[in-house]
Amino acid sequence: MRFNVSSTSLSNRLQTISRVQSSKNALPILDCILFELKGGVLKMTASDSETTMVTRLDVADAEGEGLFAIGSKQLISSIKEISEQPITFNVDTNTFAIEINYQNGKYNLVGQNGYDFPKPTGMSEESHFISIDAQVMLTGITRCLFAAADDELRPQMNGVYFDMMPESVTFVASDGHKLVRNRVLSVHADEPSAFILPKKPALLLKAVLPKEEGEVAVRFDDRNAELQMADYVISCRLIEGRYPNYNSVIPTDNPFRVTADRMAFISALRRVSVFASQSSALIKIHVEPGTLTVSAQDLDFSTSAEEHIMCEYEGMTMSIGFNGPFLIDVLNSISSNDVVLELADPSRAGVITPSEQDENEDLIMLLMPMMLKD
Repeated sequence: MRFNVSSTSLSNRLQTISRVQSSKNALPILDCILFELKGGVLKMTASDSETTMVTRLDVADAEGEGLFAIGSKQLISSIKEISEQPITFNVDTNTFAIEINYQNGKYNLVGQNGYDFPKPTGMSEESHFISIDAQVMLTGITRCLFAAADDELRPQMNGVYFDMMPESVTFVASDGHKLVRNRVLSVHADEPSAFILPKKPALLLKAVLPKEEGEVAVRFDDRNAELQMADYVISCRLIEGRYPNYNSVIPTDNPFRVTADRMAFISALRRVSVFASQSSALIKIHVEPGTLTVSAQDLDFSTSAEEHIMCEYEGMTMSIGFNGPFLIDVLNSISSNDVVLELADPSRAGVITPSEQDENEDLIMLLMPMMLKD
């Protein structure tokens, strides 16, 4: 078996799909990338047994067809050092000896039988289908992913929830301390359905979607999902179980609204959080008409900081505590110039929204408060 392929194109695709591989695999062949040559197209597959990523490249001067697997680390490290040029693969399908020829030299590798590579689980006949614009999905995942949990006791929270309805698709993530709900009104499902996408495939999508155009075809059943893009296909096992009723925890009667410049708020938080207690990361937010005060202190080291920023607020004077890094993450996930912080009292969650929602979007972020000592 023989074929020619661009070194740069091959290197880029290999580096992308290798992100799915785990450092500790139960099956040694999962340390390899599976190659399948058929009809002048080279199909490459990487997997960790639960998540599989596939990409395809057109090749030139192809002779023969077949399957073989090559250890990913050595292959990727060697290919990425070759400047842009055609490279030739010669594969002995009996011994799986592989010779890679390039302009100034050659590599000799030993592959494995590709038939030993595990195949992804097929989809049931009762699968659902929805098509989502690549950039819409990227925005939804990016805004939610930081809020997903890492909790062995509540595995349903360890991913991004896709809640699909005929009138909208909603991306949700929460770890119990923070919650993000991004409703997209421009995407519609044929019937109500939902699934929980684990963190790993969500991170893979976040890495590949910026370069994708067009639609992402999403097919899923009760156990598995397949997300097909122009250059990549990701198959994964879904998180089983029922996602909590996220709408029931979002307050609808927060009477006090604070509007502030988002970047000024983030900058103040970053400066003040240096002085917060390392154990709690507590930041105190004090609001009064016209002024928002951000402060922190570390009693163990007798250090403190305080900063004032202008805001629009006409309610009663109030102080509330938040986890500083969590609040910064929330504000970083909003794209508008100004943000609105809706409050009821220091013991209830704060609701953070952009002052102006993006077109066809309804974004709400929820952050649980921390108890203030004074």
